[in-house]
Amino acid sequence: MEPLIESFNYILQNIINALQRGSFYAVISIGYSMVYGVLMLFNFAHGDIFMVGTYIGFGIATLLLATFSGLVPPPVIFLATVVITMFLASWIGVFVEVAGYRPLRQAPRASAAITGLMIGIIFETTILIMLGAKRLSFPPLMETVNYHIGGIYITNVKAMIIIISLLLMLALHAFIQKTKWGMAMRAMSYDFLAVPLMGVSINIIAPLTFAVGAGLAAVAGILYGQAYPILDPYMGVLLGWKAFVAAILGGRGSIKGAALAGYLLGFIEIFVATVFPSTLRDFIAYSIILVILTFRPRGFFGMEHSTKLRL
Repeated sequence: MEPLIESFNYILQNIINALQRGSFYAVISIGYSMVYGVLMLFNFAHGDIFMVGTYIGFGIATLLLATFSGLVPPPVIFLATVVITMFLASWIGVFVEVAGYRPLRQAPRASAAITGLMIGIIFETTILIMLGAKRLSFPPLMETVNYHIGGIYITNVKAMIIIISLLLMLALHAFIQKTKWGMAMRAMSYDFLAVPLMGVSINIIAPLTFAVGAGLAAVAGILYGQAYPILDPYMGVLLGWKAFVAAILGGRGSIKGAALAGYLLGFIEIFVATVFPSTLRDFIAYSIILVILTFRPRGFFGMEHSTKLRL
């Protein structure tokens, strides 16, 4: 009986680990899907926007801790860091859309894709010039507390990451479904050509979409910094590409699909690493995804019409 309980606890422990890892992929991949849903292009700079948001969060957290540590409760400092970072990162998203993608709105999609890659390289190089290549350590915004529940170990940071990520996705769902801006985004994603003729300005909806995606990526960066506190100018490359894979797997333009696929990718990576050597983790994980896409090429929630518009 005891080996069975240990196996059960081991599985639950890995489920919690997978939820944490999948939370990062889910929140970042939503930004990819939102932009594709409205503009029918993937913002390949999104991974580096996540990186820049993490560095902004690092700067804001360092400043607030140096100024208010001991005077303000840690949760207030954490909340202030999240709000300020989201605001600043959102404007970076707006800048990327206005300066990088808007001039290429009628250009071939390959031009927009290359532009996204170049914007990402510019972000990486800017961070290197400003802060150097030395890795930085994200300051802890709250003291880590370990909880032992049965045979499962969980920290308050891990629980916070999972809960905040879920709340962010629920808030985004409410924004998309309940507000006029969200309705405009949904309408634009359904028919990009007809909706502007009804008075919905693409020059408002497009930067708003980039802003929301960038703000979410920045929050993911702060949470990532609490779990894995080492900052690197190239940290957004691999994580961004994995989030892109999740966006494709979820179905191009589907927010709920991107979230689901992000968590699925986290589960696959964690559980593959429990059975096979860690060096085979990505190979096996992406082989599984390739098989899924072979039988469902549009992803989980991709619609047929989405492949026919604006190509």
